Amino acid sequence: MSFVNRMLASVGIGAATVDTILDKDTYSPGEDITGKIKVEGGKVDQTIDHITLYVMTEYYREVDDKKVRETAAIENKTVTSTLVVKAGSSQEIPFSLKLPFDAPFTLGHTPVWIKTGLDIQMAVDPTDKDQIRVEPDAETSAIFEAIEQLGFRLRKAYCGTAPRYMRRRLPFLQEFEYVPASGAYAGKLDELEVILVPQTDSVDLFLEIDKKGKGLFGMLSEAMDLDETKVRMSLSRIELKNPSLVKSRIEQTLRQFS
Repeated sequence: MSFVNRMLASVGIGAATVDTILDKDTYSPGEDITGKIKVEGGKVDQTIDHITLYVMTEYYREVDDKKVRETAAIENKTVTSTLVVKAGSSQEIPFSLKLPFDAPFTLGHTPVWIKTGLDIQMAVDPTDKDQIRVEPDAETSAIFEAIEQLGFRLRKAYCGTAPRYMRRRLPFLQEFEYVPASGAYAGKLDELEVILVPQTDSVDLFLEIDKKGKGLFGMLSEAMDLDETKVRMSLSRIELKNPSLVKSRIEQTLRQFS
């Protein structure tokens, strides 16, 4: 093993590489992400302290009245401990990693990806990045479908810093902004903002109902943000199995506060 090769490997030239191969690219929260990690040896033998998988996403936080994009690991798992990778060798390591229930959905501009990192002492650690799609499960889909059936169209979805009183395991929450495109709320509401917070036996919904201002007083209310009503409601897992009931509950809440 030459000194030159060791030096080159330490800066990532001719070093080990990693490629994560997923069994599929679409998942729902609570599912197991499965696949294999392919490690290819470089020009020199290297010892990997551990291989760790991370489920990553992005969220926005405000700094000096500006929105700054941050990355966050929403889950991680060490797949293997000390591993010797021989020069020119190839190894495949199977893995299973559970996608957490509070993982954001890849709607709007919310990316989710799997980052694979190899921890190699005295060297540049190789990484791999694999984009995945995260779709709502059947229960959560009932909420989105009910909102759409009531005439709302999704305008934007993104993750933003969670206020202290709403902060759970993660530093952010995913917000969905809807506009009334048809139905009873077209012309009556400006927008509907929705945040979902999954619980063990229910899903909490935080709704911000933005009424459409009418006349001078309506314009003043809009200017002072007095036209926004914040509502919290909860749907049990049993209720979520009944789409018509979910729609009825949401419609009743909108009717009451709009």
